[in-house]
Amino acid sequence: MDTDQRPDLRRGGGSKFLLKTETEKIIGFAFEVLNEIGHGLNEKIYENSLTVLFKQNNIAFDQQRRFSVVFRGVQVGEFIPDLIAFGSVIVDTKVIDRITDHERGQMLNYLRITKLRVGLILNFKNSRLEFDRIVL
Repeated sequence: MDTDQRPDLRRGGGSKFLLKTETEKIIGFAFEVLNEIGHGLNEKIYENSLTVLFKQNNIAFDQQRRFSVVFRGVQVGEFIPDLIAFGSVIVDTKVIDRITDHERGQMLNYLRITKLRVGLILNFKNSRLEFDRIVL
């Protein structure tokens, strides 16, 4: 990390977050889903509800796409993410007490396997949406 260069905090301008617009749209959809159908249901219900909004808004997505997990040149299994939106953001729907380092670590592995850079963990357990944006 180059600590000699400091950001110019006086200057406004666009954010440099990777895929910021896309992740904001997905999070907005998650709020819509939570507000409309409520919290604490099965994860698959939230996953499927997001796909409805993706379709209605003409957003490209893959649901349950398969990725090979390779160890030393040998396929040892598969990883199947819930959703990939915009062709570049892994979306992992959860219904858990809270998002922990365990889920964050899983997402980092998911990003490595898929060779994508950005993931969203969306937790629909409580009446208030919990989410975490992970960047590799």
